[in-house]
Amino acid sequence: MSWSDLLMPNYSTPSVTFVKGSGTELFDNEGKRYLDFLCGIAVTGLGHSHPRIAKAISEQANTLLHVSNLFITEPQLEVAENLDRLIKAETGKSGKILFQNSGAEANEAALKLARKFQGPGKHGVVSAYKSFHGRTMATLAATGQPEKHEPFVPLPEGFRHAEWNDLDSFKEAIDKTTGAILIEPIQGEGGVNTAEPQFLQGLREICDEKGLLLIVDEIQTGLGRTGEWFGFQHAGIQPDIVTMAKGMANGVPIGAVWAVSAVAEAFKPGDHGSTFAGQPLAASAARETLRVLEEIKAPMLAKQRGVEMIEELSKIDGVDSVRGSGLLLAVEIEKESLANGDARDLAQACLKEGLVVNAVTSTALRLAPPLTISSEEIIEGASMLEKVLNDQRETA
Repeated sequence: MSWSDLLMPNYSTPSVTFVKGSGTELFDNEGKRYLDFLCGIAVTGLGHSHPRIAKAISEQANTLLHVSNLFITEPQLEVAENLDRLIKAETGKSGKILFQNSGAEANEAALKLARKFQGPGKHGVVSAYKSFHGRTMATLAATGQPEKHEPFVPLPEGFRHAEWNDLDSFKEAIDKTTGAILIEPIQGEGGVNTAEPQFLQGLREICDEKGLLLIVDEIQTGLGRTGEWFGFQHAGIQPDIVTMAKGMANGVPIGAVWAVSAVAEAFKPGDHGSTFAGQPLAASAARETLRVLEEIKAPMLAKQRGVEMIEELSKIDGVDSVRGSGLLLAVEIEKESLANGDARDLAQACLKEGLVVNAVTSTALRLAPPLTISSEEIIEGASMLEKVLNDQRETA
């Protein structure tokens, strides 16, 4: 039976079946090698099949797999302590952690926490147009992409949207029911759009003035990817709630919500829960991932390799610009070089060449390679993109 006989058609037709990975490399079922410049959409930050993560998973699988959140397990405690320490080092504020299974679940939990803290009548949330916060009903409502809402209306009430990098628009969107602002430091799915520092600083000021909570969605930007441990650090702000997921366990599903202690205390037994959240296997993978990320100084590595990548990509004929931060980048392609289609077609052409990327707009490719990518792999990947663009112009 084919995949289409077995799986729901939520995703476009897969053209490759991957069977093995190592570092930045992937291999399909025919033995072809690829360079992975997407790493599971900013997930495998330490590369595929990292030996220490694999060992941690194996040892945990042979020790303890699951007991539910009615009990504490050792891996959870170290992960919670390290996440709190990393955030406190920037903000000076201690907080508490709630584990979840994914980014959408982390954002869902954060929205519930904000409602519980603010109380009845202050349930509203303002987020940005072009944002992406998940596909559960509440996080979809928070996502600022109306075209994604249409098939699933009516969505939960209380969600309003404002223009990106526009403080006046956010002020106008706030009303007496608003209890929180939800924002990404860089809009990943929306096109790799970077928030201006003064915009994030202004949102913090608005929240302070109006008694709102500032929720920062670090699902894609967190844990070193942008050149800082968290994207909000680029603006020097103090969030009330931070959500994390993608890069936490190098491919094992896990998410987390951090909230400053005064806000975290709003949750009481029974307010929110999850059978699998933070279970030992996932927490063990996250524990070792965080250890390695700190050892290799991941933010500094992402910053250095990001500069190299921007330099190489900017040399390519057909590349209009490169935006983003660290190793979360978008390559804007000149329209003349997209004569045979859009960025989705270009991403497919790159895949055939052996380079894994994806389109985030009709004219831009997203690049989020492992933080461990080498200088040589950056040069090789840029050469692949250059060849694809040259081939496209020749056949136009």
